[in-house]
Order: sequence, then C-alpha cells, then structure tokens
Amino acid sequence: MQVHIELKKAVDNSYDITINRLPKIHFDTKVAVVTNQTVAALHLEYLLSNISAKELHIITLKDGEEYKNQQSIDEILDSMFEHRFNRKSMLIAFGGGVIGDMTGFAASIYQRGVDFIQIPTTLLSQVDASVGGKTGINNKYGKNLVGAFHQPRAVYIDPYFLTTLPKREFGAGVAEIVKMAVTFNKDFFEFLENADLHNPQILQETIKMAVETKANVVAQDEKEHGVRAALNYGHTFGHVIENETKYKQFLHGEAVAIGIVMANEMAIKMNLMSEKEALRVKSLLQTYALPISYEIEDVKVFYQAFFLDKKSSDSAITFILPLGIGDVVITDKVDTGTVMCVLNKFGKR
Repeated sequence: MQVHIELKKAVDNSYDITINRLPKIHFDTKVAVVTNQTVAALHLEYLLSNISAKELHIITLKDGEEYKNQQSIDEILDSMFEHRFNRKSMLIAFGGGVIGDMTGFAASIYQRGVDFIQIPTTLLSQVDASVGGKTGINNKYGKNLVGAFHQPRAVYIDPYFLTTLPKREFGAGVAEIVKMAVTFNKDFFEFLENADLHNPQILQETIKMAVETKANVVAQDEKEHGVRAALNYGHTFGHVIENETKYKQFLHGEAVAIGIVMANEMAIKMNLMSEKEALRVKSLLQTYALPISYEIEDVKVFYQAFFLDKKSSDSAITFILPLGIGDVVITDKVDTGTVMCVLNKFGKR
C-alpha cells in the first residue's frame, strides 16, 4: 500500500544582490542584528543609521571561527525566544562568513524557518559566503557538517566595510575569488593577474564579477547536487587543515589557498594541469600574501579526515581538480596511491 505525495515548489527563492552603499531600509516587523564584537565596534553605528524596524535587537557574539558552534546558535535562538520572535520576524547577518553562516542556520531552524538578510563585512563573505544559501556550524568532526540550505531574502554588499579590513582578511577573500576564476572563468583569472585589487574601483568590479560567477552556478545547482560542488575547489584539503589547527592558525581563505595549491599538485600528477599553470595560480595567491604551504603532521590521519567531507562517501573521496585554468572536474576516481603521494609532498620531514 502506498500514498503518493506530490510536492510542487511554490516558493520563489530568487533575491537581489546590491553592490553599493547601504540604502535606508525599514522593516515592519521584529528584527535582530546578529554580529560580533569586532564588527560591532567598527560598523554597528553606521548600520543602525541606515536601518529601522518595528522592534530592533542586537545579538553580539564572540569573534572567531572557533565560536562557529552550537553554543553560539543557542545564544541567537535564546534571544529570539526571549523577545518573542515569530515566523514573520527577521534576522540580519552583519559580519563575515562565520556570522553569515550561523545567522542563516539559526534562521533556518527557528520555528522551522524565518527570513534573514545578509550584510557581509569581509571580502570573503561579500564574494562567496553571503551568496547561495549555505548555512551551518562546525563540530569536532569537521567544518560545516551541521547546517541547512536557507536562502537569504536579500544581500547588501557595501564596499565601505572593506576600508577597515585587516590585510590577512583581505587576502582570505582574494583566495575565494581566485577559486572561482580558476574553476569557471579563464578571462576572469587573466583579469586578476593584471588587476590591482587595492584600487577601490577595480575591487568593486571584481566583487561584481565574482558574485555573478557564483550566482550563475547557484542558479544551476542550488542544493549542490552537481556543478556547485566545483566551488569547493581547495576546500577538501583546506577544511582538514582548519580542523587540524583548531581553526586558530589560518583564516578560512588562507586554508583554502593552501588547499588550492594541494589540489593543483594532484591535478599535475594526473596530467590535468600543467606545472606552468599551477605556478601562475600560486603566484597570484602570493601577490596577496596568502600562505601556499602546510606541513602535515601525520599523513595517514590527514587522509582519513577526507572521509568526513560532505562530498565524500564511505569508500570514495571526492576531489575538485582544475582542468588547466578556467575549467574543473569533480571526481571520486583518484586512487589511494596518488592521494598519498601528494600528501607526502606536504608531509613532515
């Protein structure tokens, strides 16, 4: 005996991404701004001068990837319950990728889902984390292993916030831009090789190009069943590095930069990418002072950690490997010998 349930998608999850100075916005509902101590000190006054709401609350979390956990989610949810938020209430993610991911996740589970808006304040979150609806937290097993797809209602990218961004945070954002160019757009990569991203006009155009690239991919594959997985280029290695170093040694984009170099080494070994192309990628990363090396303490432990990656299965590791510059392959057909050979190149001497 069977009962068939036919579910038709009746909700349009489309939204606009505005790249400009933050406009005046009024919300006719309860709103909570979720931010961290660092961003609040620098920019909360500016944000509050541009937004108003029927009832407005501020939730300030500790700053750092190590606080991207269930405890922080509980802080957000507790505040929402205490102030009697309902399903028409809204959250505003005001910070970098960590704040955006946690705010989106809290929004996805509060009373089975409320709206949220992204106002990203770092280069990495503006070009990548704020776009596409991935939300989540880390746990002891790895990065972003608990989460949900929950699209924001809007994204406001204001380049003004980047004026106070530390050099390392800027570089971390560049790593995600390079990721998108290598995997999907050769012309974009060549533009980056000759661009000065410290020039405000060039930077704003670069943000637009990066966002357009990611938005196009997300539109094709919202839930990462296919082509969107390619945006994890560098992340399979990078997430293990972050977890091994307890999220304290490297920023996310820095770990991705190292992961890109590792993925390129694998691509060279498999004759998918030339050494010359890999050097071009490495040189671009180095231009923005990004790390390109990592000493693996225990190669076997590092290898086993791959199996906790969301893209991998019980018996096969999924790798995202560049086909030169501007194209990519998603494969779980890399033999163990090849993987170990690459890891040994980064192993402790």
